[in-house]
Amino acid sequence: MTHRKFAQHEIEEALGQLNASAQKAWLIEDEKLTRTFKFKDFQHAFGFMSMCAIYAEKKDHHPEWFNVYSTVKIQLTTHDVSGISHKDFDLAKQMEAFASRV
Repeated sequence: MTHRKFAQHEIEEALGQLNASAQKAWLIEDEKLTRTFKFKDFQHAFGFMSMCAIYAEKKDHHPEWFNVYSTVKIQLTTHDVSGISHKDFDLAKQMEAFASRV
């Protein structure tokens, strides 16, 4: 599937759909799809990151992330289109599903 950079109205629409199930936790920061997850402890945060890493590798779409103890900040962008694409929203949806499991 060919992917392309989303136009601003497409980002807003997809962000609205994503946040309908994610309690408005995702936002656009530094021109990247961004969310900070908080977990019970480091073990849960690392478990979440491990699930995300395996999925991201299969999809060949890798997050920018930062972890301190129970907090994981994630930023998503599609580097080969220099912006946000469907790949970022697909990964964000999967991350939501993983976060609900840990």
